[in-house]
Amino acid sequence: MNRFKMLPKFLLLTCAFALLGSGYAQDAVHAVAGAVTKIDKTGKTIAVKTADGAEQTFKYTERTGIRDRRETAQAAKIGAVDTYFAGKEGTHVVVRYMGKGADKTATLVEDFGKVALKTGKGTVTHVDRATHSVVVKGDDGAEATYNLGSQAVVETDQGVVRGTHFIVKEGDKVVVHYTEAEGSKVIHLFKKL
Repeated sequence: MNRFKMLPKFLLLTCAFALLGSGYAQDAVHAVAGAVTKIDKTGKTIAVKTADGAEQTFKYTERTGIRDRRETAQAAKIGAVDTYFAGKEGTHVVVRYMGKGADKTATLVEDFGKVALKTGKGTVTHVDRATHSVVVKGDDGAEATYNLGSQAVVETDQGVVRGTHFIVKEGDKVVVHYTEAEGSKVIHLFKKL
C-alpha cells in the first residue's frame, strides 16, 4: 500500500491521542432544557429552570455560543450571553455544557423563544430508523410521533450525541424537548431516563 494513502489515517489517530492526552476529550458535553430565570452579568452566569422544577446555573465565557433557533440561518454567534439574554427571562433554551455541579460552563445556548419548546415524556413504542422518528406513549396512554431533527441532540451517560447517531429501543423511558412545525413534532433534545 502506498504510504501516502495511509497518511490521513495516521494524522487522525495522532490528533485523537493528542486530545486524549490533553484532557480535552475527557470532558463530555451534556445538555439540559429549560427556561432562563436569571442572567448574572457580574458573575458571568446564566440560571435555567428545568421541566422538573430544578434550577441549574452555568458559567459562560466569551467563547460561549448563542443560536437563535427561531431564525432560519441558525448560525451560532460567539459571546455576549449577558447582552443577548438581558430582559429575556422565561425564554426557553437548550444549554450544552461541560463540567459538573457548580463548575458547569455553557458551550452553546440555543434560544427557542418564550413558548416554543415543549416537553413530552413516556415509553418508546415504535422506532422508524428510515424516517428518524419515534413513537412515545405518555403516562396518559396517548401516543405521539416525534421526528429527530437534523440539529437534535441526545443526552447519554457519556454526554450528548447527534440524534442521528443514537440508537433508541422500544421500551426505553424517555423525555423529549421539541417544537412543532407544519404539523410535525421535531425533537431538539432527547433524554433516556
